[in-house]
Amino acid sequence: MAATTDAQIERVRELVASIPAGRVATYGDIADAAGLSSPRTVGWIMRTDSADLPWHRVLPASGKPAQHLAHRQLARLALEGTPIRGDRVDLAAARHRF
Repeated sequence: MAATTDAQIERVRELVASIPAGRVATYGDIADAAGLSSPRTVGWIMRTDSADLPWHRVLPASGKPAQHLAHRQLARLALEGTPIRGDRVDLAAARHRF
């Protein structure tokens, strides 16, 4: 895999920062919008450089948060009025389009 450039990292950060409250995007949505080849690259960036971003608005394509984050992430999303069905976000209703 090619090294991720500073410009790509900044682009992902800009995209995540632009997701409005009550809306979400998937790792794949962000990868597509940033011109990256893999959603995994977005995941890596989010793990290493997202403390100051609305990280809770980024989800896997299933709409279901990672188990170790699920309670905290769904609680934050619910406070913003994001539509949630059971243990996952209703992507059809909440997905942000870049």
